[in-house]
Amino acid sequence: MPKKGKKAKTPLSDEEQLLLFQQKLLAEEEMAKKKERLLSQFLKDKLAKEEHNSALNLNKINTQWRTVLREVKTRELHKDIEILRQTFERVVDCKDSVIKSLAKDLSEAEQQHAHALCSHLHNIDQLLALQRCRLSFLEESYNMELEALTKEFETERKTIIDQHEKEIHYLQDVFMAMEQNYIDYEYESKLEFQSTWDDLKNKNLEEKHFLRLQLENTVEDLWRRFQDALKSYTDATEDQKVAFETLKVKDERSSKEIEAQMKKIQRLQDSITILKGKIMVHSHESEEQNQYIRDDKELILAQLCKLKAQRTQARGISQENLVKLTLESNTTLKVLRKIVDKGEKILKLAEICRKFETEEEKVLPFYSSGLTPKEQGEIEEIKPEELTEELAKVIANYTGMENFWKRYNKVKLEQLSLQHRHAQLLEINGKLREMLKRYLDGISVSDEVLSQLNPLFIVNHRSNLPEPSFTHPTQPGDNQPPTTYNIIEAAHVISHIL
Repeated sequence: MPKKGKKAKTPLSDEEQLLLFQQKLLAEEEMAKKKERLLSQFLKDKLAKEEHNSALNLNKINTQWRTVLREVKTRELHKDIEILRQTFERVVDCKDSVIKSLAKDLSEAEQQHAHALCSHLHNIDQLLALQRCRLSFLEESYNMELEALTKEFETERKTIIDQHEKEIHYLQDVFMAMEQNYIDYEYESKLEFQSTWDDLKNKNLEEKHFLRLQLENTVEDLWRRFQDALKSYTDATEDQKVAFETLKVKDERSSKEIEAQMKKIQRLQDSITILKGKIMVHSHESEEQNQYIRDDKELILAQLCKLKAQRTQARGISQENLVKLTLESNTTLKVLRKIVDKGEKILKLAEICRKFETEEEKVLPFYSSGLTPKEQGEIEEIKPEELTEELAKVIANYTGMENFWKRYNKVKLEQLSLQHRHAQLLEINGKLREMLKRYLDGISVSDEVLSQLNPLFIVNHRSNLPEPSFTHPTQPGDNQPPTTYNIIEAAHVISHIL
């Protein structure tokens, strides 16, 4: 039985259960949203805190990294400054040495100039005195020759004037004689001309009178014949004249009609001719236009074909040029890369070689010339070949390499000198080894040594050992005496050893 005071649980209906379930869902959904808001707020706060920390750490890292970089850069700058300081000191030393040498050369040159100037002035004084003597001598000789020429000129002038006066008198006489002859000849010619003119005039008058009489008779005869012929012609043509008058009137009428018809025909023919001309002109113009259009069409077609061929050819040429340019650019890049590598190698070798330079080479890296004045004069006396334009351009391009070739030739000469010295030292070493071998053979006792000449056996201060001949190499520019070698006899050495 159920206890008293307690109510029994009543079962819930479906609606209440559904409502209760919906409330639970809403409460769970509200709790989930609340948790999600709390979680998002927490993540936002955490993200802001992390961003702040990351920015702070980044600033710290940048600050430390800047410090490290400053230290490294400072060390590099110190090294560079030290290198530059050493280089500057070396250059300053070189410049000081060059300045000192140039000052010394300048003082010597000034002394030489003063000495040369004194000698030059002395020579000029001597030349002036000699020239004055020569001028005085020449002036005396000039005055003597002038007097002689003046006398000769005066005598020759007198002779020429006398001869001229004689020729003038002779020519005056000749002129008067010729003028008298001309007057006589002119008078005779005038008389002859007058007589001839009178004869011709009389003769012409007679011929004219005779011809006039003859012509008058002929004209009278002809006039009489003409009158007779006219009378007979008039009598014979009287009837024909009447018929001619009638026919003339008829002919005038017919000619008027014919003229009117001819004018009409002429107008028609003119119109036909004009129309034919117009037709011909129009046909000719149309034919010319058609021909011009055909020619233009053929010309345009030919130009089109030519342009197509040129375009194809230009495209092929441009393609070939592009390929060629690509190949040449690749080749050029390879060559330039090789040149750059070679230049870097040369610079590295130059840095290595600079360590082995002597003080003289550091001060004066480029010597003026290794030739003596006599050799230099012989070279200047040789006539150089005529330079062509291409050779002059090549020489101008390589003028900047002159200092390099000087240093290169100097090193090459030193190398050859050292090789020659090395060969001589090898030869001397071989001879010394041979002498040492003979000496050792001389102090040793064996059947082979006893069977041969002993180099230590001395008779009359002469040994069987041949004396070596050492040659000392002479280099250009060396003024040192040849090196002497002290040779000690084996008997003297062995006496002190034993």
